[in-house]
Amino acid sequence: MKGFVPHPGGAVAHLDADERAVIARVVADVALLLGSEPFGMERDEPATVSDDDDLFRYLQSLESALSDPDDPAVLRVLPNAAPDDREVAAEFRRLTEPELRATKVARLRAIWEALSHDDPDWVVTDDAAVSTASALTDVRLVLASRLGLETDDDASALPDEIDLARHAMDTGAAEDLAVDPERVWLGMLYQALTWLQESLMAYLTRDDD
Repeated sequence: MKGFVPHPGGAVAHLDADERAVIARVVADVALLLGSEPFGMERDEPATVSDDDDLFRYLQSLESALSDPDDPAVLRVLPNAAPDDREVAAEFRRLTEPELRATKVARLRAIWEALSHDDPDWVVTDDAAVSTASALTDVRLVLASRLGLETDDDASALPDEIDLARHAMDTGAAEDLAVDPERVWLGMLYQALTWLQESLMAYLTRDDD
């Protein structure tokens, strides 16, 4: 994976087939959480890795809740407008949530469609750069919820935790250290998407002068 760099009319990142498949899958899963119809109904799902693959098996939990506003992951993406006033929050959600969900799903679908093509270059135009970054934020919020990352300190501690867990898995000590492979995979995905989004934000905030 290579992060976003300037490209005529926008930015481009380089992803291999497996990387495209994984990101496309998790993007589609987050859209399901927001109440979307499954992506891929109109075309073949952009995946080159079997659903029996460990990573895809670990991502299955993202499909377990569709549009339940009590799901912590959904609340990260669609937070209550008035946490201390349930009635006001419910009314605001009733008035604004359908359009907000539709906007977020459209952004996620745009990423999914971009990754559906058999092309290692993920091109994001200038017009789509902000919406793409916003969609990546939504995906990261869902993963952060699944990983239990509540604070900046939690997120900062994740890389060391994942590195230690991967070392334990590589050296056969995973069982002794009670390593959770699902958490390791989701943590790696969270880190990869964070890095990818940061490269896109660096492009958006670049100083052309």
